[in-house]
Amino acid sequence: MVNFEKLSYYLPQGFLFQQVNLQINRGEKIGLVGKNGAGKSTLLKIISQQLKPSEGAIHLPKETKIGHLTQDIVIDTEVSLFEFLNNSNSKLNHIRTRLEEINTQLVTRTDYESTSYLNLLDELSDLNHDFQVMEGFSWEERISDTLKGLGFRDKDFEKPMNTFSGGWKMRAELSRILVNDPDIILLDEPTNHLDILSISWLESYLQKFEGAVIIISHDRLFLDNVTKRTLEISLGKILDFPFSYSLYKERRAEELERTQAAKKQQDREIKHTEDLINKFRAKSSKASFAQSLIKKLEKTERIEIEKDVVSGIKITFPLSIQPGKWVLSMEDVGKSYGDNELFSELNITVGRGEKIALLGPNGVGKSTLLKAITKNIEIEGKVQYGHNVNVTYFAQDQAEQLDKSKTILETVDDIAIGDVRKDLRSILGTFLFSGEDVDKKVSVLSGGERTRLALCQLLLSPSNFLILDEPTNHLDIQSKQVLKKALDNYEGAFIIVSHDREFVDGLTNRIWDIENKSLKIHHFSLNEYLSYKMKDKTLSGNTLKNTEKSPVKPKEKTENTIIVKPSKQDKEIQRIENDISKLEKEVQSLETELANMDYTASDYQNQLSQYDEKKRNLDNLMSKWEKLMSS
Repeated sequence: MVNFEKLSYYLPQGFLFQQVNLQINRGEKIGLVGKNGAGKSTLLKIISQQLKPSEGAIHLPKETKIGHLTQDIVIDTEVSLFEFLNNSNSKLNHIRTRLEEINTQLVTRTDYESTSYLNLLDELSDLNHDFQVMEGFSWEERISDTLKGLGFRDKDFEKPMNTFSGGWKMRAELSRILVNDPDIILLDEPTNHLDILSISWLESYLQKFEGAVIIISHDRLFLDNVTKRTLEISLGKILDFPFSYSLYKERRAEELERTQAAKKQQDREIKHTEDLINKFRAKSSKASFAQSLIKKLEKTERIEIEKDVVSGIKITFPLSIQPGKWVLSMEDVGKSYGDNELFSELNITVGRGEKIALLGPNGVGKSTLLKAITKNIEIEGKVQYGHNVNVTYFAQDQAEQLDKSKTILETVDDIAIGDVRKDLRSILGTFLFSGEDVDKKVSVLSGGERTRLALCQLLLSPSNFLILDEPTNHLDIQSKQVLKKALDNYEGAFIIVSHDREFVDGLTNRIWDIENKSLKIHHFSLNEYLSYKMKDKTLSGNTLKNTEKSPVKPKEKTENTIIVKPSKQDKEIQRIENDISKLEKEVQSLETELANMDYTASDYQNQLSQYDEKKRNLDNLMSKWEKLMSS
């Protein structure tokens, strides 16, 4: 489907990649990896023909449709979200416009037997056939399903595009790409602005997609779930591995070990050869021998190894002081913006050392709740901190709030207090800012470097309660793993918002979920939470389908009301649904009780046992319901 023929791309500082020969086939799902600046985004732009290669060529079948999601999307139009997608297919637009023109002519003309009239009928038949082949009759339904899958709500459909934030414009552009069903999809960091449920939906879509997909992503789990092949840009080459990301990393590590051993042996041989050259160069009897050694050395292809400097990062968040038994108390907390109420009457206490993930779709108020907890906005109700609590807040745009006119060293020196200032260069070194790097201005740093610098500031802020809003934005996979390890070892409490499932998984002991303007508390794992949320979606969707498609018995008509007598199976489904609804409320009630209980209370284990039993019963009922629905 895509063939690279001796492909090269040159920049003033050298080749990003050179003399690359590759083939990408239809249906392949590929992860494209490499260090920042290696040329990943450049390669996608070459494939989508936005850039021309310096040398060589890319060969694509004629009329290949490519959908390319870039990181620098610019959409400035007053058309509505729905119209932005509805008018995005030029061929479908042409067919619809021409069908309207022909239908108008057929209604107004009377020369039914003329050649031109008959030609119109033939054209109408051909256009209707093309419209059907392009699935034009389900076009609007596809748009709606895709927009909802990526997190948009019905009320968003008529909003002008220029009223959406950059993240939502990215979702709109991704929706436009998907509904047009290209032959090749190129995605540059597609999960950056998606919430956890939207990422799961996109995964499912791409897994079923029949064309080729190439993805640049710092989301390890997303790559593992979608891709089966990995291309790595390294040292001017594109290395090809027939594995998903995690297996590629294992095999790549094994390969690097062998390469390092080979390099050590080569270095010894080169040193020995250089010693011989220096020894015999001045002796006339050995001069020819020395020259032959020099020529041999010149022809030797030196083994190069790309160092993984990120693995050298070591982050620890020290505890400032041991706090009291509880660190946070919220009483009747609520927040509204005009008529838009995000949440209300939240009552909860957070204990010392608790690790909480705040999850849910974008727009439900996660960041607003964090700002309420940190007292950065006015709210209804009361937020109180416990004894000796030191709160440190990492905002979603923390990296962008850094003063761009200051140097790296000045940035951390401004926040450091006491003797730690003597060790600032060493601390910066653990975040990969060493030597002359510390004198660089913040303005020249990449997104990932700015995030690392903001995290370094966090390290220097005394705390025992961390509030973190999307701390992994712009971090690569290795940096995320380092941060996760630091948080895992942190002795204080924290609340974290993140859409990165692998980062959150196993890190927290409780999940908060803003739903229907209230706060649900889950004590199960991330995978169980996601399964629960997806089941909840299926339940509401399939219940409606069941009502529409349930077996119909003889009808009794009373004026304008049609009463349908339900079948035995319908009654059983209804009974189970009622039981599920009742159990869900009981489970939620127990979750709330557990959230507010002291772990050391005598009744805590009893309550936890009740919770586990009801949760098992709920899972069994869900299984029964699913079997009945599928029968």
